[in-house]
Amino acid sequence: MSEQAIKITVYRWAGAWGPFKVNIPCGECALTKDVILDTMENELNGIPVELEMFDWLSHWWKPLKIGGWHAPIVIVGGKVVSQGEAMNRGLLTQAVIEEYTKTASISGNHIFGKESCPHCHRSKGYLDQAGIEYTYHDVVQNPRALYEMLGRVKPIVGPKTPITVPQIWIDGEYVGGADELEKIVAQQVQPNFDRGQCSVSPPR
Repeated sequence: MSEQAIKITVYRWAGAWGPFKVNIPCGECALTKDVILDTMENELNGIPVELEMFDWLSHWWKPLKIGGWHAPIVIVGGKVVSQGEAMNRGLLTQAVIEEYTKTASISGNHIFGKESCPHCHRSKGYLDQAGIEYTYHDVVQNPRALYEMLGRVKPIVGPKTPITVPQIWIDGEYVGGADELEKIVAQQVQPNFDRGQCSVSPPR
């Protein structure tokens, strides 16, 4: 089953309403489109995204229902994420990845951390010593990793709980931080390929 594309909707300053007509979109509207397209090719590469453009003067009442009134208006997941100025690619990346994490589950073993964090190095050491393969994501060097971590952890721990690193998943199941991982690997562990999971998989 293919993943459903996340829709980015843009209302640009153009179109017609009664006697008013704008044929050439504003500069910030054109810049917003360019930023979105470039972000889709880079930060959002691999995430199914669909861009749709509308002329604001011809459809002004549609974004107005959700608080969008000043073109360029950018909507992701039914929410206005930017209006009245050129799109910030960081805000766009965060909004799209937050929507993506709502429907796309994570699989395999993952550590989200940063280079200066001793607990992140400790967590990597636990899995290295156990001979278990994992993917490491640096949330400082890679904004996409940061937004994905936040998008996946916040619904679990609550929106007001501060998020620290590392954040760890084993076999697609959320573990928590280094201390939680340490409890799992306190005993001798080895990869168990027969059941498709490693022997440190958290109970389901």
